[in-house]
Amino acid sequence: QVQLVESGGGLVQVGGSLNLSCAASVRPFSSYAMGWFRQAPGKEREFVAAITWSGIGTKYADSVKDRFTITRVGGANTMYLQMNSLKLEDTAIYYCAEGKSTSTLAAGERVASWGPGTQLTVSS
Repeated sequence: QVQLVESGGGLVQVGGSLNLSCAASVRPFSSYAMGWFRQAPGKEREFVAAITWSGIGTKYADSVKDRFTITRVGGANTMYLQMNSLKLEDTAIYYCAEGKSTSTLAAGERVASWGPGTQLTVSS
């Protein structure tokens, strides 16, 4: 079983930037993709971004496309989410996840592992 832990959350002003990281206790299954989800107060959890094990293929939610960048280095047990041009609606708890593929993660299906989450608060 893969243990995932997020870090890097905090408070940032509108238009600012922040980088989140997700560390795995052990190397995830080689063919598994990883990604990020978020849940804002009073809202359902939503998909943010996903990346293949190799770090080459990515998927993004329309709401964060061109603002967020997901990265992963092959052979390393850490994944990142660089968030730029932050908006108030980005405020949420961000969760790291592991799944079968980027497509599966984008659909929120068959998630194998979840991290405990890290809080991002965007203020004006």
